[in-house]
Amino acid sequence: MTTSSSPRFLALDVLRGMTICFMIIVNNPGSGAEPFSPLLHASWDGFTPTDLVFPTFLFAVGNAMSFSMPKYRHSGTPAVLAKLFKRTVIIFLLGYLLYWFPFFSETPDGSYRFSPISDTRIMGVLQRIALTYCAAGLMIHFLRKKMVWTLSGIFLIGYWFILYVGGDYSMLGNAGHKLDLLVFGESHLYHGEGTAFDPEGLLSTFPSIVNVIAGYYAGTYIQRKGKTFETVANLLVGAFVLLCIAYFWDLVFPINKKLWTSSFVLYTVGLDLCILGVLIFILEIKAFTRGAYFFQVFGKNPLFIYILSEILYTVFYLIQTPSGTPLYDAVSISFFQKILPGASGSLAFALSYVLLCWLIGYWMDRKKIYVRV
Repeated sequence: MTTSSSPRFLALDVLRGMTICFMIIVNNPGSGAEPFSPLLHASWDGFTPTDLVFPTFLFAVGNAMSFSMPKYRHSGTPAVLAKLFKRTVIIFLLGYLLYWFPFFSETPDGSYRFSPISDTRIMGVLQRIALTYCAAGLMIHFLRKKMVWTLSGIFLIGYWFILYVGGDYSMLGNAGHKLDLLVFGESHLYHGEGTAFDPEGLLSTFPSIVNVIAGYYAGTYIQRKGKTFETVANLLVGAFVLLCIAYFWDLVFPINKKLWTSSFVLYTVGLDLCILGVLIFILEIKAFTRGAYFFQVFGKNPLFIYILSEILYTVFYLIQTPSGTPLYDAVSISFFQKILPGASGSLAFALSYVLLCWLIGYWMDRKKIYVRV
Protein backbone atom coordinates (compact mmCIF):
# COMPACT_ATOMS: atom_id res chain seq x y z
CA MET A 1 0.00 0.00 0.00
CA THR A 2 1.17 3.48 -0.79
CA THR A 3 -0.08 6.93 0.10
CA SER A 4 1.18 8.67 -3.00
CA SER A 5 0.36 8.40 -6.64
CA SER A 6 2.50 8.76 -9.71
CA PRO A 7 1.23 10.89 -12.60
CA ARG A 8 -1.79 9.24 -14.22
CA PHE A 9 -2.82 8.61 -17.82
CA LEU A 10 -6.39 9.87 -17.73
CA ALA A 11 -7.82 7.79 -20.59
CA LEU A 12 -6.28 4.64 -19.13
CA ASP A 13 -7.65 5.34 -15.65
CA VAL A 14 -11.10 5.99 -17.09
CA LEU A 15 -11.01 2.88 -19.31
CA ARG A 16 -9.91 0.71 -16.39
CA GLY A 17 -12.42 2.39 -14.08
CA MET A 18 -15.29 1.87 -16.52
CA THR A 19 -14.34 -1.80 -16.74
CA ILE A 20 -14.34 -2.30 -12.95
CA CYS A 21 -17.58 -0.35 -12.64
CA PHE A 22 -19.38 -2.54 -15.17
CA MET A 23 -17.81 -5.69 -13.73
CA ILE A 24 -19.43 -4.90 -10.40
CA ILE A 25 -22.78 -4.05 -12.01
CA VAL A 26 -22.81 -7.29 -13.99
CA ASN A 27 -21.75 -9.44 -11.02
CA ASN A 28 -24.35 -7.97 -8.64
CA PRO A 29 -27.78 -7.82 -10.30
CA GLY A 30 -29.59 -8.59 -7.06
CA SER A 31 -32.27 -11.24 -6.63
CA GLY A 32 -35.89 -11.71 -7.51
CA ALA A 33 -35.84 -10.74 -11.19
CA GLU A 34 -33.99 -11.36 -14.43
CA PRO A 35 -31.55 -8.53 -15.27
CA PHE A 36 -31.73 -6.56 -18.50
CA SER A 37 -30.49 -8.78 -21.33
CA PRO A 38 -27.48 -6.53 -22.19
CA LEU A 39 -26.24 -7.18 -18.63
CA LEU A 40 -26.18 -10.93 -19.22
CA HIS A 41 -23.43 -12.87 -20.93
CA ALA A 42 -24.27 -14.57 -24.21
CA SER A 43 -25.59 -18.03 -23.41
CA TRP A 44 -22.98 -19.55 -25.73
CA ASP A 45 -22.08 -18.29 -29.21
CA GLY A 46 -22.70 -14.59 -29.80
CA PHE A 47 -21.90 -11.39 -27.98
CA THR A 48 -23.46 -8.94 -25.53
CA PRO A 49 -21.98 -5.74 -24.05
CA THR A 50 -21.29 -7.69 -20.86
CA ASP A 51 -18.94 -10.00 -22.75
CA LEU A 52 -16.64 -7.04 -23.40
CA VAL A 53 -15.95 -6.31 -19.73
CA PHE A 54 -13.33 -8.94 -18.88
CA PRO A 55 -11.30 -8.74 -22.12
CA THR A 56 -11.26 -4.95 -21.74
CA PHE A 57 -9.70 -5.32 -18.31
CA LEU A 58 -6.99 -7.55 -19.80
CA PHE A 59 -6.47 -4.92 -22.51
CA ALA A 60 -6.14 -2.26 -19.81
CA VAL A 61 -3.61 -4.45 -17.95
CA GLY A 62 -1.47 -4.50 -21.08
CA ASN A 63 -1.94 -0.77 -21.55
CA ALA A 64 -0.69 -0.15 -18.00
CA MET A 65 2.27 -2.47 -18.62
CA SER A 66 3.40 -0.20 -21.45
CA PHE A 67 4.07 2.47 -18.82
CA SER A 68 5.59 0.23 -16.12
CA MET A 69 7.73 -2.23 -18.11
CA PRO A 70 10.30 0.37 -19.34
CA LYS A 71 10.97 1.34 -15.72
CA TYR A 72 11.59 -2.27 -14.73
CA ARG A 73 14.01 -2.85 -17.62
CA HIS A 74 16.41 -0.26 -16.27
CA SER A 75 16.79 -2.44 -13.15
CA GLY A 76 17.88 -5.49 -15.14
CA THR A 77 16.35 -8.89 -15.91
CA PRO A 78 16.42 -10.24 -12.31
CA ALA A 79 14.36 -7.26 -11.13
CA VAL A 80 11.91 -7.68 -14.01
CA LEU A 81 11.43 -11.38 -13.25
CA ALA A 82 11.06 -10.72 -9.54
CA LYS A 83 8.37 -8.12 -10.19
CA LEU A 84 6.50 -10.27 -12.72
CA PHE A 85 6.52 -13.42 -10.60
CA LYS A 86 5.71 -11.60 -7.36
CA ARG A 87 2.64 -9.92 -8.86
CA THR A 88 1.58 -13.13 -10.59
CA VAL A 89 1.70 -15.20 -7.40
CA ILE A 90 -0.05 -12.55 -5.30
CA ILE A 91 -2.88 -11.93 -7.78
CA PHE A 92 -3.35 -15.66 -8.42
CA LEU A 93 -3.51 -16.43 -4.70
CA LEU A 94 -5.93 -13.56 -4.10
CA GLY A 95 -8.21 -14.99 -6.75
CA TYR A 96 -7.95 -18.48 -5.33
CA LEU A 97 -8.65 -17.33 -1.77
CA LEU A 98 -11.54 -15.21 -3.01
CA TYR A 99 -13.32 -18.32 -4.31
CA TRP A 100 -12.53 -20.20 -1.09
CA PHE A 101 -13.76 -17.35 1.16
CA PRO A 102 -15.32 -17.49 3.80
CA PHE A 103 -13.54 -20.85 4.27
CA PHE A 104 -16.50 -22.48 6.02
CA SER A 105 -20.03 -23.55 5.12
CA GLU A 106 -23.24 -24.31 6.98
CA THR A 107 -24.34 -27.92 7.40
CA PRO A 108 -28.01 -29.08 7.33
CA ASP A 109 -28.10 -29.26 11.15
CA GLY A 110 -27.15 -25.57 11.47
CA SER A 111 -23.52 -26.07 12.43
CA TYR A 112 -20.53 -24.98 10.40
CA ARG A 113 -17.70 -26.95 8.85
CA PHE A 114 -14.42 -25.95 7.23
CA SER A 115 -14.75 -25.84 3.44
CA PRO A 116 -12.38 -28.50 2.08
CA ILE A 117 -9.68 -27.33 -0.29
CA SER A 118 -10.57 -30.29 -2.49
CA ASP A 119 -13.76 -28.48 -3.59
CA THR A 120 -12.19 -25.09 -4.28
CA ARG A 121 -12.10 -23.66 -7.80
CA ILE A 122 -8.52 -23.20 -9.02
CA MET A 123 -8.91 -20.98 -12.08
CA GLY A 124 -10.93 -17.76 -12.23
CA VAL A 125 -10.95 -14.09 -13.17
CA LEU A 126 -7.99 -12.92 -11.07
CA GLN A 127 -6.11 -16.10 -11.84
CA ARG A 128 -6.45 -15.44 -15.56
CA ILE A 129 -5.33 -11.85 -15.07
CA ALA A 130 -2.26 -13.10 -13.20
CA LEU A 131 -1.30 -15.72 -15.79
CA THR A 132 -1.82 -13.48 -18.82
CA TYR A 133 0.08 -10.64 -17.16
CA CYS A 134 3.02 -12.94 -16.47
CA ALA A 135 3.07 -14.53 -19.92
CA ALA A 136 2.76 -11.19 -21.72
CA GLY A 137 5.45 -9.66 -19.53
CA LEU A 138 7.89 -12.47 -20.24
CA MET A 139 7.22 -12.31 -23.98
CA ILE A 140 7.65 -8.54 -24.13
CA HIS A 141 10.84 -8.57 -22.06
CA PHE A 142 12.66 -11.41 -23.78
CA LEU A 143 11.35 -11.30 -27.37
CA ARG A 144 11.50 -8.76 -30.16
CA LYS A 145 8.24 -7.12 -31.15
CA LYS A 146 7.98 -9.12 -34.38
CA MET A 147 8.40 -12.38 -32.47
CA VAL A 148 5.81 -11.34 -29.87
CA TRP A 149 3.24 -10.77 -32.62
CA THR A 150 4.24 -14.04 -34.33
CA LEU A 151 3.75 -15.96 -31.09
CA SER A 152 0.42 -14.18 -30.54
CA GLY A 153 -0.70 -15.36 -33.98
CA ILE A 154 0.37 -18.90 -33.10
CA PHE A 155 -1.72 -18.71 -29.93
CA LEU A 156 -4.82 -17.67 -31.89
CA ILE A 157 -4.46 -20.05 -34.83
CA GLY A 158 -3.10 -22.88 -32.70
CA TYR A 159 -6.02 -22.61 -30.28
CA TRP A 160 -8.45 -22.80 -33.22
CA PHE A 161 -6.65 -25.87 -34.55
CA ILE A 162 -6.61 -27.63 -31.16
CA LEU A 163 -10.34 -27.06 -30.63
CA TYR A 164 -11.08 -28.17 -34.20
CA VAL A 165 -9.21 -31.48 -33.98
CA GLY A 166 -9.68 -32.09 -30.25
CA GLY A 167 -13.46 -32.20 -30.09
CA ASP A 168 -16.08 -29.63 -30.98
CA TYR A 169 -17.15 -26.12 -29.94
CA SER A 170 -19.71 -27.24 -27.35
CA MET A 171 -19.42 -26.65 -23.61
CA LEU A 172 -18.55 -30.19 -22.62
CA GLY A 173 -17.10 -31.43 -25.90
CA ASN A 174 -14.31 -28.91 -26.46
CA ALA A 175 -10.63 -29.76 -25.97
CA GLY A 176 -10.17 -27.07 -23.31
CA HIS A 177 -12.78 -28.63 -21.06
CA LYS A 178 -11.22 -32.06 -21.49
CA LEU A 179 -7.84 -30.64 -20.48
CA ASP A 180 -9.32 -28.93 -17.40
CA LEU A 181 -10.92 -32.19 -16.27
CA LEU A 182 -7.61 -33.99 -16.74
CA VAL A 183 -5.46 -31.37 -14.96
CA PHE A 184 -7.77 -30.03 -12.23
CA GLY A 185 -10.55 -32.57 -11.83
CA GLU A 186 -14.28 -31.87 -11.79
CA SER A 187 -14.43 -30.58 -8.20
CA HIS A 188 -11.94 -27.78 -8.91
CA LEU A 189 -13.90 -26.32 -11.84
CA TYR A 190 -16.59 -23.64 -11.97
CA HIS A 191 -20.12 -25.02 -11.51
CA GLY A 192 -22.13 -21.87 -12.24
CA GLU A 193 -23.26 -23.20 -15.62
CA GLY A 194 -25.07 -26.08 -13.91
CA THR A 195 -22.22 -28.45 -14.66
CA ALA A 196 -18.46 -28.63 -14.19
CA PHE A 197 -17.13 -26.20 -16.81
CA ASP A 198 -14.62 -23.40 -16.35
CA PRO A 199 -14.89 -20.37 -18.67
CA GLU A 200 -11.44 -19.32 -17.39
CA GLY A 201 -9.90 -22.68 -18.16
CA LEU A 202 -6.26 -23.50 -18.79
CA LEU A 203 -6.24 -23.83 -22.59
CA SER A 204 -8.36 -20.74 -23.24
CA THR A 205 -5.86 -18.70 -21.23
CA PHE A 206 -3.47 -18.78 -24.22
CA PRO A 207 -5.60 -16.72 -26.64
CA SER A 208 -6.46 -14.32 -23.80
CA ILE A 209 -2.76 -13.43 -23.56
CA VAL A 210 -3.23 -11.66 -26.89
CA ASN A 211 -5.69 -9.21 -25.28
CA VAL A 212 -2.91 -8.12 -22.92
CA ILE A 213 -0.32 -7.96 -25.73
CA ALA A 214 -2.65 -5.79 -27.81
CA GLY A 215 -3.19 -3.44 -24.88
CA TYR A 216 0.56 -3.16 -24.35
CA TYR A 217 1.37 -2.20 -27.93
CA ALA A 218 -1.60 0.16 -28.09
CA GLY A 219 -0.08 1.91 -25.07
CA THR A 220 3.41 2.10 -26.57
CA TYR A 221 1.95 3.44 -29.82
CA ILE A 222 0.09 6.22 -27.99
CA GLN A 223 3.21 7.17 -26.04
CA ARG A 224 5.30 7.25 -29.22
CA LYS A 225 2.83 9.14 -31.42
CA GLY A 226 1.22 11.30 -28.75
CA LYS A 227 -2.43 12.00 -28.03
CA THR A 228 -3.22 13.46 -31.44
CA PHE A 229 -5.91 13.24 -34.11
CA GLU A 230 -3.60 10.96 -36.10
CA THR A 231 -3.28 8.60 -33.16
CA VAL A 232 -7.04 8.42 -32.71
CA ALA A 233 -7.58 7.89 -36.43
CA ASN A 234 -5.06 5.05 -36.57
CA LEU A 235 -6.59 3.38 -33.52
CA LEU A 236 -9.99 3.51 -35.20
CA VAL A 237 -8.60 2.14 -38.46
CA GLY A 238 -6.96 -0.71 -36.56
CA ALA A 239 -10.25 -1.36 -34.78
CA PHE A 240 -12.13 -1.52 -38.09
CA VAL A 241 -9.64 -4.01 -39.57
CA LEU A 242 -9.79 -6.31 -36.54
CA LEU A 243 -13.58 -6.19 -36.40
CA CYS A 244 -13.78 -7.16 -40.07
CA ILE A 245 -11.39 -10.09 -39.58
CA ALA A 246 -13.32 -11.19 -36.49
CA TYR A 247 -16.61 -11.02 -38.40
CA PHE A 248 -15.37 -13.34 -41.16
CA TRP A 249 -13.58 -15.66 -38.71
CA ASP A 250 -16.84 -15.92 -36.77
CA LEU A 251 -18.32 -17.76 -39.76
CA VAL A 252 -16.07 -20.77 -39.07
CA PHE A 253 -14.92 -20.17 -35.48
CA PRO A 254 -17.79 -18.49 -33.62
CA ILE A 255 -17.32 -15.50 -31.34
CA ASN A 256 -17.69 -17.08 -27.92
CA LYS A 257 -16.64 -15.53 -24.61
CA LYS A 258 -16.88 -18.72 -22.56
CA LEU A 259 -14.51 -20.51 -24.93
CA TRP A 260 -12.53 -17.27 -25.44
CA THR A 261 -12.31 -18.08 -29.14
CA SER A 262 -9.74 -16.42 -31.39
CA SER A 263 -12.48 -14.51 -33.20
CA PHE A 264 -13.65 -13.25 -29.80
CA VAL A 265 -10.12 -11.97 -29.07
CA LEU A 266 -9.93 -9.98 -32.31
CA TYR A 267 -13.48 -8.69 -31.89
CA THR A 268 -12.89 -7.44 -28.33
CA VAL A 269 -9.48 -5.95 -29.12
CA GLY A 270 -11.10 -4.10 -32.04
CA LEU A 271 -13.80 -2.70 -29.77
CA ASP A 272 -11.23 -1.76 -27.11
CA LEU A 273 -9.11 0.13 -29.65
CA CYS A 274 -12.23 2.00 -30.68
CA ILE A 275 -13.18 2.82 -27.07
CA LEU A 276 -9.64 3.90 -26.21
CA GLY A 277 -9.48 6.12 -29.28
CA VAL A 278 -12.77 7.77 -28.40
CA LEU A 279 -11.65 8.31 -24.79
CA ILE A 280 -8.39 9.91 -25.94
CA PHE A 281 -10.33 12.19 -28.28
CA ILE A 282 -12.82 13.26 -25.61
CA LEU A 283 -10.56 13.40 -22.53
CA GLU A 284 -7.15 14.29 -23.92
CA ILE A 285 -7.72 16.20 -27.15
CA LYS A 286 -11.02 17.94 -26.40
CA ALA A 287 -10.22 18.07 -22.65
CA PHE A 288 -13.84 17.27 -21.82
CA THR A 289 -13.37 15.60 -18.44
CA ARG A 290 -16.72 16.19 -16.76
CA GLY A 291 -17.75 12.98 -15.03
CA ALA A 292 -14.38 11.33 -15.63
CA TYR A 293 -13.48 11.44 -11.94
CA PHE A 294 -16.24 8.95 -11.13
CA PHE A 295 -14.45 6.29 -13.17
CA GLN A 296 -11.00 7.47 -12.09
CA VAL A 297 -11.86 6.43 -8.53
CA PHE A 298 -12.28 2.85 -9.74
CA GLY A 299 -9.28 3.09 -12.05
CA LYS A 300 -6.86 4.16 -9.32
CA ASN A 301 -7.62 1.16 -7.07
CA PRO A 302 -8.99 -1.40 -9.54
CA LEU A 303 -7.78 -4.61 -7.92
CA PHE A 304 -8.75 -3.58 -4.40
CA ILE A 305 -12.24 -2.36 -5.35
CA TYR A 306 -12.94 -5.49 -7.41
CA ILE A 307 -11.91 -7.78 -4.54
CA LEU A 308 -13.89 -5.62 -2.11
CA SER A 309 -17.03 -5.99 -4.25
CA GLU A 310 -16.66 -9.78 -4.25
CA ILE A 311 -16.04 -9.98 -0.49
CA LEU A 312 -19.00 -7.71 0.29
CA TYR A 313 -21.22 -9.95 -1.86
CA THR A 314 -20.26 -12.97 0.24
CA VAL A 315 -20.58 -11.09 3.53
CA PHE A 316 -24.05 -9.78 2.64
CA TYR A 317 -25.10 -13.35 1.93
CA LEU A 318 -23.71 -14.57 5.26
CA ILE A 319 -25.61 -11.93 7.27
CA GLN A 320 -29.11 -13.24 8.02
CA THR A 321 -32.17 -11.10 8.63
CA PRO A 322 -34.60 -12.06 11.47
CA SER A 323 -36.65 -13.99 8.92
CA GLY A 324 -33.61 -16.06 7.98
CA THR A 325 -33.19 -14.43 4.56
CA PRO A 326 -29.68 -13.37 3.50
CA LEU A 327 -29.28 -9.60 3.70
CA TYR A 328 -28.32 -9.47 0.01
CA ASP A 329 -31.63 -11.08 -1.02
CA ALA A 330 -33.68 -9.15 1.54
CA VAL A 331 -32.53 -5.74 0.33
CA SER A 332 -32.92 -6.68 -3.31
CA ILE A 333 -36.32 -8.36 -3.10
CA SER A 334 -37.98 -6.54 -0.19
CA PHE A 335 -36.83 -3.05 -1.15
CA PHE A 336 -35.72 -2.66 -4.77
CA GLN A 337 -38.17 -5.15 -6.26
CA LYS A 338 -41.01 -3.57 -4.31
CA ILE A 339 -40.22 -0.11 -5.69
CA LEU A 340 -39.15 -1.14 -9.21
CA PRO A 341 -40.35 -4.65 -10.03
CA GLY A 342 -38.45 -6.63 -12.64
CA ALA A 343 -35.28 -5.72 -14.50
CA SER A 344 -35.48 -2.07 -13.41
CA GLY A 345 -35.24 -3.08 -9.75
CA SER A 346 -32.33 -5.37 -10.57
CA LEU A 347 -30.51 -2.51 -12.27
CA ALA A 348 -31.26 -0.12 -9.38
CA PHE A 349 -29.81 -2.62 -6.92
CA ALA A 350 -26.68 -3.08 -9.04
CA LEU A 351 -26.19 0.69 -9.35
CA SER A 352 -26.61 1.12 -5.60
CA TYR A 353 -24.10 -1.64 -4.97
CA VAL A 354 -21.53 -0.12 -7.30
CA LEU A 355 -22.08 3.28 -5.66
CA LEU A 356 -21.30 1.74 -2.27
CA CYS A 357 -18.01 0.42 -3.65
CA TRP A 358 -17.32 3.81 -5.26
CA LEU A 359 -17.78 5.63 -1.95
CA ILE A 360 -15.12 3.44 -0.36
CA GLY A 361 -12.84 4.07 -3.33
CA TYR A 362 -13.57 7.79 -3.12
CA TRP A 363 -12.55 7.87 0.55
CA MET A 364 -9.32 6.05 -0.32
CA ASP A 365 -8.56 8.49 -3.13
CA ARG A 366 -9.16 11.49 -0.87
CA LYS A 367 -6.74 9.96 1.62
CA LYS A 368 -4.27 9.24 -1.20
CA ILE A 369 -4.35 5.52 -0.43
CA TYR A 370 -3.63 3.31 -3.44
CA VAL A 371 -3.25 -0.44 -3.03
CA ARG A 372 -0.48 -1.98 -5.14
CA VAL A 373 0.82 -5.52 -5.44
